[in-house]
Amino acid sequence: MNKATSSTRTLVLGAILTALVVLLQFMGSFIRLGPFSISLVLIPIVIGAATCGTAVATWLGLVFGAAVILSGDAAAFLAVTIPGTVVTVLSKGALCGLLAALTYKGVSKLSSNRYVAVISAAIVCPIVNTGVFLICCSIFFMETITGWAQAAGFGGGVVHYMIFVLVGANFIVELITNIILSPVATRLINIGSKK
Repeated sequence: MNKATSSTRTLVLGAILTALVVLLQFMGSFIRLGPFSISLVLIPIVIGAATCGTAVATWLGLVFGAAVILSGDAAAFLAVTIPGTVVTVLSKGALCGLLAALTYKGVSKLSSNRYVAVISAAIVCPIVNTGVFLICCSIFFMETITGWAQAAGFGGGVVHYMIFVLVGANFIVELITNIILSPVATRLINIGSKK
């Protein structure tokens, strides 16, 4: 594939994945596990990381963050602090895209196995998304989350509340979904682009 064709393919695929991120975020907000929706959006971010590279994956993560704010999924946090919420959702989105792409790139160079590289990126993406969320919660929202934990009967167990209530089941579902669907979708896109 020549450079112009490759750039056009990346641009078109990036645009399609951007639309998919927005669609999945708004439609995915109807799929709830507890108080939060499950992010199926991470799948196109991993696909972008594996097929389009670092810049597109980071862009997809930023779009994901913006869509989280616009979809209302961050409303509880926006009520506490708007700047803290914006920093949280944009940084977790951008970093999960960026680090998924860097993981894909690094693993594919080390092992020359794209399947292993996609699975690695699919694991890193939700870990970074959830990890940055937890870090930002402790920076911007700890007082509020402490109140939520006490109201839920967790007493002084704020960390347990954050792990088991705020992210627990969501993280596990996102991780499993990513590991299963991202390699399959990436493989289909790569097969289709060879024709």
